Amino acid sequence: MQAESSSVGVETISDGYDEGGFAAAESIDAYLISFAEVGSLTLTELIMKHENAGYPVSCVVYDSFLPWALDVAKEFGMFGATFFTQACAVNNIYYYFHVGQLEIPDADPPNLSVTVPGLPSLKLPDLPSFFYVAGQYPAYFQMVLNQYSNVEKADWILVNTFKELEVEVVEWMAKLFPIRTIGPTIPSMYLDKRLKDDTDYGLNLYKPDSSICMNWLNDKPIGSVVYIAFGSLAQLEVEQMEELAWGLKGANTYFLWVVRASEESKLPAKLKEETADKGLFVTWSPQLDVLAHKAMGCFVTHCGWNSTIEALCLGVPMIGIPQWTDQPTNAKFVQDIWEVGLKASVNEKGMVTREELERCIRQILEGDRGIEIKKKATMLKELAQKAVDEGGSSDKNIDEFVSKIIQT
Repeated sequence: MQAESSSVGVETISDGYDEGGFAAAESIDAYLISFAEVGSLTLTELIMKHENAGYPVSCVVYDSFLPWALDVAKEFGMFGATFFTQACAVNNIYYYFHVGQLEIPDADPPNLSVTVPGLPSLKLPDLPSFFYVAGQYPAYFQMVLNQYSNVEKADWILVNTFKELEVEVVEWMAKLFPIRTIGPTIPSMYLDKRLKDDTDYGLNLYKPDSSICMNWLNDKPIGSVVYIAFGSLAQLEVEQMEELAWGLKGANTYFLWVVRASEESKLPAKLKEETADKGLFVTWSPQLDVLAHKAMGCFVTHCGWNSTIEALCLGVPMIGIPQWTDQPTNAKFVQDIWEVGLKASVNEKGMVTREELERCIRQILEGDRGIEIKKKATMLKELAQKAVDEGGSSDKNIDEFVSKIIQT
């Protein structure tokens, strides 16, 4: 299959569930086993197809969650480069646990420090949620640990971050692996603007309400809008949705809230009516355009890595309400290491109250701390742009990677 209006050819391999996809699998474990078995076979067939056509493959670049792709590459004697899509800090935590060099204390007391080489001191709740929520999604936890099952065979470890953002842990991991930061991997027109046709990812899980969002934002004052979005997977409890809703209302500021269709029933009955002069609710948004808009004041986010790095690249202060996996660690760095936002505190039920959300919003939009946060956000935005621009750290790493392949 050839991608339209592109010089990049796109072909597919099979996960073993071509008819029904992931939803057709009996379990997550069954799906992952099938993907490894069938994916290995169909990737092998694809490589042989290109070799027979006179266009041999030089290198397999694979998502780190699919380590079997590296085994296929090595069977053909070719280069293999793994692409890690999470922050280096998170990758480092998982690695040290995988090799048995990270001991996790009991959840009680939660304030006990956890030491991870290359990282600042962390508390238990600062780690990915797998470490302190007993038995949470064991198949997914095993999947993130399997990233390291054969990583020592990889010729390169590419990471969606930039060195200046995580300099200490990048330098530490470089002692162990051939690591190269190549991010942020967001479209060029939001960063260095060297690729004029690179304006979007080319893929949306849902159809965004683009014109509605942008037209609404165009009428709002500079830095006045709170943007709320929790990604494509997060499912908040009804009580948590209500607390966020009344917190937004209490903050009395403009807000744009992405509420997926499956989550709309959790909103308070009269919320839209009572906030009609301040709020806009959409089922999905063109997030990069929203974050890049001059009206953007802060981003209430689950701190998934894609959302986090997009906000970093566009200089938007964040309020972190992490849910699971890597998000608590990202939120820790947002507040305490990069100082580009706040991590909302939770109550005894593990929920962010309306008062807490209102406090965080007011601190960023109105308080002295918000001024400092915005300065730090602008600084990191500039560093991200320099990293991918000509001669930047990520640009050099990509050039080195491509040059090595071409020379071989």
